Amino acid sequence: MSLEPGILISALLTLAIYSFLYKDNPFYKLAEHIFVGVSTGYLLVVALSDALMRDLVAPLTMDLVGSFFIILPGIFGCLMFTRLIGKISWLSKVSLAIFIGVTSGYSIPNYIQGDLIKQTEATIIPIYSQGQSLWTTFSILVLLVGVLTVLVYFFFSVKHEGVVGYISRLGTWYLMIFFGAAFGYTVMGRVSLLIGRMRFLLIDWLQIGG
Repeated sequence: MSLEPGILISALLTLAIYSFLYKDNPFYKLAEHIFVGVSTGYLLVVALSDALMRDLVAPLTMDLVGSFFIILPGIFGCLMFTRLIGKISWLSKVSLAIFIGVTSGYSIPNYIQGDLIKQTEATIIPIYSQGQSLWTTFSILVLLVGVLTVLVYFFFSVKHEGVVGYISRLGTWYLMIFFGAAFGYTVMGRVSLLIGRMRFLLIDWLQIGG
């Protein structure tokens, strides 16, 4: 067993977190509060060093006149803290509105290009072309059928009866497969985290195996 302070503290905090599997207890709450506090402190230090010092203070000390486009965002950033002052807290809404507007204007075109247009292109490619394998053709057909049936499922202006009902039911199966795959991917991510913690406890702390 390793008694190195860093490894020992990490192991005890890991066990305290997993103690929640038994029931909620003071050890879990202590580890949870430590995690939240350390994470908040780390993010605060990173924000101060990267956003404030590197991107605002350092350019201003080097070239005050040429840093006009840095001063303005800095002022709006400082206005965010006016939320803590009751009488002028409304000034923070100006900065918040600008931030949301700029972020939306930057994110929406990327989302349309990366998700909507790319997904649309994947459904209008030729089903078969010269030299294309049968598996590729089958994959394209499965994708095309899935898109059409799912769209029919969400078409609520017509009752889902008869042919429309069968098509929408097939779309339901596609949705179930998608949600199952997404959930399975999430579970795999959580299991990989569990494996990492178990390897740490067994190998790094208890020094079993290697």
